[in-house]
Amino acid sequence: MDWVHFHLALNHVPVLGTVFVGLLLGAALFRKSDELKRVSLVGFVALAVVSIPIKFTGDFASEKLAGAEWLDKNRMAVHEQSADQATTCMFLLGLAAGFGLWQGRGGRKVRPVTLWVVLALAAVTFLLMARTANSGGELRHEEIRQT
Repeated sequence: MDWVHFHLALNHVPVLGTVFVGLLLGAALFRKSDELKRVSLVGFVALAVVSIPIKFTGDFASEKLAGAEWLDKNRMAVHEQSADQATTCMFLLGLAAGFGLWQGRGGRKVRPVTLWVVLALAAVTFLLMARTANSGGELRHEEIRQT
């Protein structure tokens, strides 16, 4: 397995993870479950940590593909810029979730505003991650490119 393959395998984790953990947090807010809220916050912190190697594998994959004849360098630049924005938002989400965990230390309640901010950041992060995944897919899949 090379960097390109490894990157393609890993990059689904934050895209899908953000959706599923976001839904879990939404359910936790609806059900008023402190346990699910805490699990959701831990999940977002974990996704932020996982995003670090995904970003690095993307950089390595980019270097490996730099000389490929089929590669559209403009599309690659769009994908890299999109990945930078999505990763930055994921780190902010991880920090907000970590702050929520800090607020809830020792069995204290996490402030509702913190949880709603985390949920809003999760929605934005998902949209940025989905855009990044789509622009990455467009690198090799002509059938999904917009004309």
